[in-house]
Amino acid sequence: MEIILKQDVENLGFKDDVLTVKPGYARNFLIPQGFALLATPSAKKVLEENLRQRAHKEAKLIEDAKKTAAALASLEMKISVKAGSGNKLFGSVTNMDLADQLSKSGHTIERKFIQILGGSIKTVGRHTAKIRLHREVIIDFAFEIAAEQK
Repeated sequence: MEIILKQDVENLGFKDDVLTVKPGYARNFLIPQGFALLATPSAKKVLEENLRQRAHKEAKLIEDAKKTAAALASLEMKISVKAGSGNKLFGSVTNMDLADQLSKSGHTIERKFIQILGGSIKTVGRHTAKIRLHREVIIDFAFEIAAEQK
């Protein structure tokens, strides 16, 4: 069954993608949740016209995402947290903590666009996270977790 995505869906596709999925997945989940609509010939024509009009705006969004990526590449981030013996943290550092630190430094990025390998960090040291600024602009962001001084 062919569908058109109304918004980004994790592990499936991005907004305005035309995809073929199993009919049950489309009828029972994607369409009722408002994530997709049926790809009828008229819906495809409307989508083509919208994409044509949006092409110029999309180029500006990509340019802005690349500027943000350059700013993040030069940013040195150090997060201080409580740690015990053996460099193990009390708790963990997640994408939400990283998003908060980025917003304090002036870069507002939603936490759902930040992906830390393994989901959370539980040790002191240097780590990297993937940050998706745009569907075509994904960067590896390096940061450091340090033990809080008592």
